[in-house]
Parts: sequence; C-alpha cells; structure tokens
Amino acid sequence: MLDIKYIKENPDEVIARLAKKGKDAKAEIEQILALDAERRALIAETESIKAEQNKINKLIPQYKKEGKDVAPIFADMKKLSETTKLNDEKLKEIGTQLTSVMLGLPNLPDEDLLAGGKENNEPIRYFGEPKQFDFEPKNHVDLCTGLGLIDYDRGTKLSGSGFWIYRGMGARLEWALLNYFIDTHLADGYELILPPHMLEYECGVTAGQFPKFADEVYKIENPTDNRMRYMLPTAEAALASLYRNEILTEADLPKKLVSYTPCFRREAGSYRSDERGMVRGHQFNKVEMFQYTLPEKSDEAFEELVVKAENLVKGLGFHFRTVKLAAEDCSASMARTYDIEINIPSMDGYKEVSSVSNARDYQARRGMMRVRRADGKVEFLHTLNGSGLATSRVLPALVEQNQLADGSVVVPEVLRKYVGVDVIKK
Repeated sequence: MLDIKYIKENPDEVIARLAKKGKDAKAEIEQILALDAERRALIAETESIKAEQNKINKLIPQYKKEGKDVAPIFADMKKLSETTKLNDEKLKEIGTQLTSVMLGLPNLPDEDLLAGGKENNEPIRYFGEPKQFDFEPKNHVDLCTGLGLIDYDRGTKLSGSGFWIYRGMGARLEWALLNYFIDTHLADGYELILPPHMLEYECGVTAGQFPKFADEVYKIENPTDNRMRYMLPTAEAALASLYRNEILTEADLPKKLVSYTPCFRREAGSYRSDERGMVRGHQFNKVEMFQYTLPEKSDEAFEELVVKAENLVKGLGFHFRTVKLAAEDCSASMARTYDIEINIPSMDGYKEVSSVSNARDYQARRGMMRVRRADGKVEFLHTLNGSGLATSRVLPALVEQNQLADGSVVVPEVLRKYVGVDVIKK
C-alpha cells in the first residue's frame, strides 16, 4: 500500500510514476484525495460536536440546581448524538472505500526504471557463453522422457494438463537441486522456514496479490466457516505475513529467511509452442529467499539477493544473464526487479529462473509491519524477496546444456554428492 501522506503531497508525481507501470491512476488518486478530504471534514465536525456535548454535560447539573428547564437541552443533546452516530457510520463507509482504492494501487516503481514492458527490459550483465554442440541436441522433453526422469503422461493422468511426475534419477536430481539451494542459503546465515502450503486471504492482501489477483490462485472451500483459503503461489505469500501486525526492533533486523515449498499457479491455458514439458505448469518446486530490513539497508539487501541468485546459477555452470526489468514488467507490489535468466538451447532464448524484487515499504504498510528505532520512533520496515531458485526451468536447462551425444546427461559437480553419480545414463 502506498503512503497516503505521500499521495496527498505529491499527487502528480504519483500519477506519473504509476503511468510508467502502465497504470492510469488519475481517477483513483482524485478519489483518494476527495475521500480523505471528506473523512477529515467529518472527523473535525464530529470532534466539534463531542466537545460541545462535553461542554453541555458539565452545565446540566448547574441548570438543574438553578431550576432551569433542561428538557430543551436534552433534546439538543439527542440531535447531536444522532449526528455523531451518522458521522461515525459515514466515516466507517468512507474508510472502507478509501482502503479498497488504496489496496488496488500498485507500488511506485523506482525512479531509475524505464517505462513500459518487456520491450524495455535491460540486460545488465552476462555470465559464460551459450552452449555449443557438435551433434544435433535434443530438447529437454525428449531427454527427460528417454532417461526416465519425468513421466508426463502419468502426471496428466493424475492431475490433468500442466502436471508431471519426477521418477527415479529425475526425482533425485530435483531433490539434489533443492538441497544445493538450501545448503547454500544456510551457509550464508539464512533461517530455514517451512510454512503452511494453505494460506488465509490476509496473506495475499499483505503480499500485494489480493484483491486484484485473487482469481489467479487455487482457492479452497472450508465447510466449517466462510474464510477463503488458498494454495500458496510462492513462499513469498507466507513469508511476507510472518511478522504481520508486529513491531520489531532495530536489533531484530535484518531477518534473512529461506523457504522451500511447492508452488501452485493457475497458469494460462494456452502456452507458446516452445513452452513444453516443465517450463510452465500448475505446480512446481521453489526455494525462496526473503528479507525484512531497515529502510536504509534496503538497497544493500537487494544487491545481496541478486548476487546470491547469480551465484547459485554460476555454481551449476550455466550461461545466463541478469536483466533489469522495466517498470511495467515488475509485479504490482514491487518497486524494482532483476530477473536471472538462463539459456535453454531448444528454446533459442532465455527463461527466468529467479526474480529478485524490492517491495520497499509497500507490503509492510499492507501488513502493518514496523520497526521501533533506538530513539523510540516507529516506522515501516522494508521487505524483499528472490527465487533461490525455481527448479522447473533449472532442470530443463540442466539436461539440455549438459547432454551428451548418446542422450546421457552430465550431472553438475555441485549436485553429485546428492545424486550419487557423475552421469545419468539410460
């Protein structure tokens, strides 16, 4: 959620910055300013009425003592009470409207981001060189099927299109990737969190996914009450609410967390022709990095997360690039995002395996997550997240980049202690 004080002081700037995200927010900003003005006027009127009521209440005993008729006074007091009650009801209604509009606004993009979408994304560095083969390489679907790593047909039989089953060495390779990621994060001092996979609605609100994207998750009906729960689309949705409605101290920060979860997404029904196999699905595994930081440490934390994601990919020996996203390509709740994109040879291009993002105080405001400074001042903290990493695109890149002419696949050195072999063969 944006700072309403900042909106009131800089409405034109807010409109211009949100336009970089492709959001025409003029009507919403005008509505926010009007609702806030109405709210403040009602509050002032109500406070004035209450002050008048207090004044009159103090005079009633004196009037009674003097034998004056207090019936007209009680009649006036009743009218004042009715006005106060109406004002309170209006204030509640205005507060609901104001909150609804505020929750619908995306985060302000950082000022250095280019406007527009993917066409204005900026690769800022490359690592390694694209894989060259002296034979006709296979795509990851054929490689995984031929080696018995993935069972696409039975995954579809169990759950429908967009699901698959890891089998044998495929399951061990997937588990090896997850262990490699987690062990690396633990060595860097991150705390391992295993959250629930089913979350309540408020988690989506705090993360910035709801209410706008509430239809893009798998909802779960509960026969015992009316609360909406949903399967988490990413561990960020859980981690962003871990300290919801809490006040931390400076000494508590930074909080550096890492979490493994399966992720559940309602992906679009039609994919591009090159997005076969595991590249896009309804369920996939991901290790997520998350930080709670002091505002002045936010940029430093962002760079740390970017380097950590890059180092994980470097450790696997992949060619990749780091891309600074244009404003419109950043998600609604993020102020800036860098994507780590790896090369999948059969797709003749790059696919994102990590998005590292800084929400600044946007999620903290939605979830009332604050920090008390040493001098007693309380302010909103900052939150950041980054994939570290998602496996559904790492494994396809791994088998394609490391394939041999006979259809076998070389296991990256960092994974061999988990998998138990150097080469996966038929």
